[in-house]
Amino acid sequence: MGSRRIEFVIAENPPKRLDKAVSRDVPEEATLSRTRLSRLIEAGSLMVDDVVVTDAKARVAEGAQIRIAVEEAEDSHIGPEDIPLDVIYEDDDLIVINKPAGMVVHPAPGTPSGTLVNALLHHCGENLSGVGGVKRPGIVHRIDKETSGLLVVAKSDVAHQGLAAQFEKHTVERYYRAICYGVPDANDPRLRGVRGTSFETGNILKLTTQLARHKHDRQRQAVLFQGGRHAVTRSRIVEPFGTPPVAALIECWLETGRTHQIRVHMTHAGHSLVGDPTYGGKRKLAAKSLTPAAIAAVQSFPRQALHAAVLGFIHPVSGEAMRFEAPLPDDMAGLIAVLRQAPETK
Repeated sequence: MGSRRIEFVIAENPPKRLDKAVSRDVPEEATLSRTRLSRLIEAGSLMVDDVVVTDAKARVAEGAQIRIAVEEAEDSHIGPEDIPLDVIYEDDDLIVINKPAGMVVHPAPGTPSGTLVNALLHHCGENLSGVGGVKRPGIVHRIDKETSGLLVVAKSDVAHQGLAAQFEKHTVERYYRAICYGVPDANDPRLRGVRGTSFETGNILKLTTQLARHKHDRQRQAVLFQGGRHAVTRSRIVEPFGTPPVAALIECWLETGRTHQIRVHMTHAGHSLVGDPTYGGKRKLAAKSLTPAAIAAVQSFPRQALHAAVLGFIHPVSGEAMRFEAPLPDDMAGLIAVLRQAPETK
């Protein structure tokens, strides 16, 4: 395997730790993240004034000559698979995919193949320049297996770093469309009494809680008000369904991005998503509010009715503002169509 050598000099007033000083001063075109640099130090690939240093906490002085040997990206252990992809946008640094419901993003013990990563390895081929020293797509965010919609994936190390930083700072624009039970309206006194809920101008529901893994079910998340991780979700009503309304199409957007966040928060508010087997369950709907066909469609909907509809970010290489939209998938569009049908009056 070939390698490239990166050389530079530590600038004035360096941080006390070697890894921090090197991360600050390494040339931008080297596209080495702090995590990657730490691994290179541990592996003995970094020299300070011609001496190998493997202690990331070692001191380094201003003017020290740094040499780093970086091996070419190796092939991933994950196998490429010829799986069709709905590519919304692609360039040398990143790719935006409209993921179908039912596709897992990353291989795991229960799903070693058939994932988005397997499909991307085949689709991108040799165009992956390497993320963290491995020729693999850089996954900077995920959506659940049964959630459809937009994902951006890095094809290069520099794109991976830039996108990850935006997600960490919560500057990425993410809007979802969902179909929920009930109508989350500010005029509902019950909803105003739910802890962690508030309303903003324009009948926008704001949910502010902590989230953490459920104590007894590690596959679920739970709402907390002490401990856990801070989570904020906002939603607004797009269209109510039924007479009187018993369900609604809502738009949700994330201030934070926690596992199952929208699903958990909407359930906490009493408006779980239609079809959600983990948090929602099936609810009895008033027969007079919807047609029998609509009630049957809601009860049989096979997944959580959630779609990542809008994704916006700053291109990590060009600096261009980018925004993408994906229309509702056929299953959600079909459910909405039948929900709009007026029940017969006697």
